[in-house]
Amino acid sequence: MYQGFSDAYGYELTILDTTTNQVNGYRNISFHIKGKGVYGKLQHESGVHRLVRKSPFNSKNKRQTGFALVEVLPVVQTVDFQMDESELEMTFTTSGGAGGQNVNKRETAVRVVHPKTGFSLFVSQERTQERNRELALSMMRAKLYKKHQEDEEKRAKGLTISDKVSIEWGNQIRSYVFDPYQMVKDHRTNTEVRQVDKVLAGEIQVLTEGLS
Repeated sequence: MYQGFSDAYGYELTILDTTTNQVNGYRNISFHIKGKGVYGKLQHESGVHRLVRKSPFNSKNKRQTGFALVEVLPVVQTVDFQMDESELEMTFTTSGGAGGQNVNKRETAVRVVHPKTGFSLFVSQERTQERNRELALSMMRAKLYKKHQEDEEKRAKGLTISDKVSIEWGNQIRSYVFDPYQMVKDHRTNTEVRQVDKVLAGEIQVLTEGLS
């Protein structure tokens, strides 16, 4: 969906790291989208997305519900927020991929953990350890900056700072339904789109119109 969105706007999408499921598809995927105004267009994609369909992996052809958590982070350029790198734990491992390649024999992949928040990032796409390290630190800084902003907003409103959003029923921002009918509904704007395939091909802007 986000690849189709990027293609439509002429943005550049680069996959940073993936973890696949045992059967099919991704369990986790991190990617970077580069282009003017891209964060403004995608910031409201953050949240839990719910998918309802008859799974091709269910032998009884039953309808099943799946959930995915989407997190959209900006490239942080503000000087008002400083990340203390001494609070981070960093390890280096060999990158995955086809065997025999030189890049996979060296410890180029980087994992960065922030113990205080439990945030963890793994970047392996780039060919050098230094570049993967730069990307991992940039992403971690963005995660911490976003959490800082959210915590400040909650304090200003007198709200309790809670843990991460649970990836489950009741927390979804959007539902993609293939069965018993076809519809995509954004639960924040109450916008409904019947052409599910077009949304999954990248036409997502209509769903978040009106969100600030």
